[in-house]
Amino acid sequence: MVGKIYQINIKLETPGERGLPKRPVERAIVSYQGINSDFNRYRSEKLKGRLGKALLIMPLEMIEQLNLEGWPIQPGDLGENLTIAGIPYEDIFSGQRYSAGEVEIKISEPCDPCGNLRMLPYVGRERWPDFNKLLQGRRGWYARVLKEGQISKGDLISRLE
Repeated sequence: MVGKIYQINIKLETPGERGLPKRPVERAIVSYQGINSDFNRYRSEKLKGRLGKALLIMPLEMIEQLNLEGWPIQPGDLGENLTIAGIPYEDIFSGQRYSAGEVEIKISEPCDPCGNLRMLPYVGRERWPDFNKLLQGRRGWYARVLKEGQISKGDLISRLE
């Protein structure tokens, strides 16, 4: 299965802010800890840099589906590092390995919605229960970095056997 990197997303460390929404960059260096320059307070403080959650990946097709369901989500809004296109959400499973640019990753586990998502302007406190329920099993996939390197927007992402 082959897709492409639709968008690479990072959030620079900003005092008092969380790691979302993330903003697009054209290319990035990926280390075992994740994308260089991307700050994720949860990953760094609570998880102590747990390598199985170095990257968060979300298929563009799932974002488009959520848009059809009435939520104006844009790539990077959910905190994903890589928005990919061409690999359906339901075809991704824990244990799969992928290459993208110079990088190799292994899918670790699905990502559960977190309370920080209520900070998105179209969610808020009132709509959070509905948004949280909507994202259950659809927020993206965590991945471990197996091989460090550079990735660029438009790079192919392909499953390794």
